[in-house]
Amino acid sequence: MNRTPSSAAPAREHGDAVQGAGPGSDSTLSNGLKQRHLSMIALGGVIGAGLFVGSRAGIAAAGPSIVLAYAVSGALVMLIMRMLGEMAAANPASGSFSVHAERSIGSWAGFTAGWMFTALLCVAVAAEALGAADVMVQWFPASQPWMWVLLFMVIFTGTNLTAVSNFGEFEFWFAALKVAAIGVFLVLGVLAILGLLPGTQAPGASHLTGDGGFLPKGVDGLMVGLLASVFAYGGLETVTIAAAESKDPVRGVARAVRTAMWRIALFYVGSMAVIVTVIPWSAPSIAKSGPYVAVLDYLKIPAAGQIMNVVILVALLSAVNANLYGSSRMAYSLISRGQGPAFLGKVSGGVPRRAVLLCSAFGFLAVVFSFLWPTTVFQWLLNMVGAAVLVVWGFIATAQLRMRRTLEREAPEKLVVKMWAFPVLTWVALAGIVAVLLLMLRDESQRIQLLFTGGFGVVLAVIGLVRQRSLGRGAGPAGQ
Repeated sequence: MNRTPSSAAPAREHGDAVQGAGPGSDSTLSNGLKQRHLSMIALGGVIGAGLFVGSRAGIAAAGPSIVLAYAVSGALVMLIMRMLGEMAAANPASGSFSVHAERSIGSWAGFTAGWMFTALLCVAVAAEALGAADVMVQWFPASQPWMWVLLFMVIFTGTNLTAVSNFGEFEFWFAALKVAAIGVFLVLGVLAILGLLPGTQAPGASHLTGDGGFLPKGVDGLMVGLLASVFAYGGLETVTIAAAESKDPVRGVARAVRTAMWRIALFYVGSMAVIVTVIPWSAPSIAKSGPYVAVLDYLKIPAAGQIMNVVILVALLSAVNANLYGSSRMAYSLISRGQGPAFLGKVSGGVPRRAVLLCSAFGFLAVVFSFLWPTTVFQWLLNMVGAAVLVVWGFIATAQLRMRRTLEREAPEKLVVKMWAFPVLTWVALAGIVAVLLLMLRDESQRIQLLFTGGFGVVLAVIGLVRQRSLGRGAGPAGQ
């Protein structure tokens, strides 16, 4: 039966369960994630491979103004997370924003957002696994990348096929290492900036205002840096998916969202500020070794390159693990709501194993494409999901606009987490998403991704609308 948000179960979204299965049966998702798992998933999810690996392109484009770029895009992400947190705390569901979009906008919206996000994570699994394999080949030159990819895919497919608590433990320790590494980096950087680190002198603002100034490549450079920074934040949505499998999803989501602001400010904006303050943004070592290794080498930290390679490897493996988890849970949610092949919706031992195998197979197939057709088929896949996160954010903001009014009217007690300054900041977020899309359209290197993603989104939306009409489902909240 289609339902409004107010008629849903307060603790867990039953639409995510296989029809007919009662709570606690073998046919429903488990609640094996602990609060410490959720807290560290939320904390570690901020520190991704995009920060360690992708930030060099942003620095090269924007110079010191990369700090401003990360601050602006971080503010947008904070608004998105706050909106998502409001909806997830009110109605926890493993389908997260897909469930919210279906209820608030229509089943076609849930179908489009859900399958686009699933495809995004599956392709990301391939990209991250290939990146991790590259690191391993640097250490073991006689090995082949496919060997490492196969090993990683087998390990993390196995992890996700077992109890969800195993996924939680992997992510807990992965996140702990990433948090420790970035914490040490920030402490060393601040000491160097203050001139308190032996062998260093306080640089002052010389690297921020010299070397071409704060905006060495003008506003255009800042815009390119902004685009690079936006996509570095992808993956934060996973914590709201994982919360549905915790013992107290409402409290878990609320805590994760409320700490999002300082985490983003500290890890992303803080580390960018340290990098461009300690060394010149145009230093050749940034392009050669990456910004974090360049700073550590400048500070004469022994084995800096190898230390950061370990951290980068952990970040990449963490992303493989989390993306397999997130894609399988989103696929399961869609299937359990009748928006995918029913035979893939079986749950055993509290785990949607067939959905895990589906997403693992898709990810591994993408890896095969990367070896066989790296510049054609694999590139097409990358382009199709290049702007997918912006489409998902658009659905989140639109769903929150509609769901908030319904909750205020029918179930105000569910508003445990509230969007700031509603509806003004929701509209600001939507305007920000549109602005980023326009920047992509303006940038020749990004335009092809936007066009491919737009085409993929239109195809999904058309399929969703046809299904919605053929099944007689409502087109909006009234029909949910």
